Amino acid sequence: MRSLLIASIFFHTILNASTNEPVITHKVKCNMTVQYKKKPKKVDNISDFFTEGMFYGRIRINNFGFEDEENNKEYFIAGIGGSLIYKTAYLEGIGVTTGLYSSQNIGDTDQNLADDYRAGKDVLNRYELATNNNYGMISLAQIYVEYKIHKNQLKIGRFPLETALLKSNDTKMIPNTFEGLYFKTRSIPETTIQTAYIVKQKLRDHTDFHHVFAYGDGEDDPYSKWTQNDDGGMHRGITISKLADRGIDDRIMLVEARNRSIENMVLKASYTHLPELLSSIILDSTYSMEFDALKVIPSLRYMQQFDLGAGEIGGANLRNNTVAYNNSESLKASLIAGRIDVIKEAATLRLGYSKVADKSDIVAPWRGFPTAGYTRAMSQTNWYANTEAYMIRLDYDFAKTDFWPGWRAMMRYAINDFDDNKAGVQADNRVLTFDIVKRFKSIPNFHTKLRTAFVNGDTHTIAGDNSIKKDPSYNEVRLELNYLF
Repeated sequence: MRSLLIASIFFHTILNASTNEPVITHKVKCNMTVQYKKKPKKVDNISDFFTEGMFYGRIRINNFGFEDEENNKEYFIAGIGGSLIYKTAYLEGIGVTTGLYSSQNIGDTDQNLADDYRAGKDVLNRYELATNNNYGMISLAQIYVEYKIHKNQLKIGRFPLETALLKSNDTKMIPNTFEGLYFKTRSIPETTIQTAYIVKQKLRDHTDFHHVFAYGDGEDDPYSKWTQNDDGGMHRGITISKLADRGIDDRIMLVEARNRSIENMVLKASYTHLPELLSSIILDSTYSMEFDALKVIPSLRYMQQFDLGAGEIGGANLRNNTVAYNNSESLKASLIAGRIDVIKEAATLRLGYSKVADKSDIVAPWRGFPTAGYTRAMSQTNWYANTEAYMIRLDYDFAKTDFWPGWRAMMRYAINDFDDNKAGVQADNRVLTFDIVKRFKSIPNFHTKLRTAFVNGDTHTIAGDNSIKKDPSYNEVRLELNYLF
């Protein structure tokens, strides 16, 4: 296929490039967020403000294969693109950042199958594909003014966020970014506080910024559902027209605090508020213990979702099917989750558990997942009402050994026990994933990542309305190549 050919040419070119070690200005962390290792300096005049700025480049190739035998769906989709980010120098604490991103689809894409693309849909814009047969995306996903003073930072414009529920989730071609105002401070010892006021969002497969909490429902446009917040965790009953009828502007206000004042412990509290709709509180605690060569890290999470009016608008279920819900017009929900990590040298074993109360579904369409790090496996939504999940995860970092330097591997096995009676909730499944990451010592700015998922679902689940739930089984493979410069 074309994309595999391009990928192999790119891979061959990089490996045969000069081995002179480049300056590492930024890197991609294990959770796929970008971390800047070298930033522009401070200057004292407007001329140097621009000339002393820095460019950060990235080339990405993503390949996705998807197979669903039960529903006769099988496709390969891929994208090639990247980003170019420019940061000015800092003048009196003020700086400007712009980030231009691109993704050009190079797979066997069919305009008539836009609704079928699940894996890899973020390499293209489904609305543009369906309406204009456009296979590429270009987006000015970042443009903000920044002000830094002492241990305080203020941003105004478009930027990525990393909070409990709002994240960049930069695992595909273009990150999820937000528009509004952001403030961060480390003025309190051992404490980091973030707060933000968000007015718009741009999901990863969108080029334009859109509503943060409204599903598209244009009467004259069958594809309008892809113009607003169409994330997999979005509530399909919270639509633009319903909010307009009530005079509600969807906005997000948040504050999050992280504290390390207790030795070996990290405490985090997050509050996310959407006026007249809903709000949520997330509390996390992590404690680290060492026993000779063994490190044990238990973590706990509690989440409470409060209904401020969204339940009466959209109902208790994300897909508008409230069969077997105790209160069909309430979005009051809660979640408890726990995990324990056991680390010995290069190996990490994680055991995770989560339980959602039998009330309503949790609504989280901003790419921060309520069960992330505990029981969520690749692409799984396991925060429906009355869902219980278990996960075992094994990581091995070969970079910490003399064997296979530069390699890192991860395996996850998750069991998702959904409520069989709820017709709006999927059938139970078991998920097995394998991830392999390879970094190159001679080319430190280049790495590859291979991910696979094998999902085995129940085939004969009968819901409370006597309907048979769809078999959720599928297989998926992803291959990503990254070069930062």
